[in-house]
Amino acid sequence: MRLACSDVRLAVSCFRRSCLALSMLCAAAIAANVPRASAQTTFTLTSTDLPAGKPVPPSLLFDQTDCKGGNRSPQLSWHGAPAATRSFAITMIDPDAPGRGWWHWAVAGIPATVTQLPGNASASGALRKMGAVESRNDFDVDGYGGPCPPAGKPHRYVITVYALDSDDLRLRQGRPALMFEHEIRATTLATAQLIFTYGR
Repeated sequence: MRLACSDVRLAVSCFRRSCLALSMLCAAAIAANVPRASAQTTFTLTSTDLPAGKPVPPSLLFDQTDCKGGNRSPQLSWHGAPAATRSFAITMIDPDAPGRGWWHWAVAGIPATVTQLPGNASASGALRKMGAVESRNDFDVDGYGGPCPPAGKPHRYVITVYALDSDDLRLRQGRPALMFEHEIRATTLATAQLIFTYGR
């Protein structure tokens, strides 16, 4: 039996349409089974006490020698820490001070369930209540020591929150800040920073 040319063209056209439909179905099935990459959350640090573009409030400044402030540690909030985080740590350093910089604060042992600290968490005992420990800062005082740069060019102050993969750093209250830094950095998963400036 012979087919007319028009019949052959119709058969080829139907075959092509069938193949196209099948390939589209296959592509859809593959796409449905490929897991979508989740958007990676950014680890961020903010403070209601240190809004961008605003002067540093006197309540955060050091309260000895020729600096007359409240020496209250700032309110801090952080978001987007890695899921594997087992604890948090915080440091505050003035990198513009001579030498290795000036350590104002170092805290370790903040539980992984905590995502913010109230203002004055250092002096109020809030950190101790949650099981955290604080280093001795470069003012030779345990806990927070606020900004108190020499007169002249403003200094930068870097507050860093560390997400750690350990909740047992074997640190004790009042140990030097450099010891805290060593233990903290050895177990860091991620960091978030907030930088502000202050001068007199």
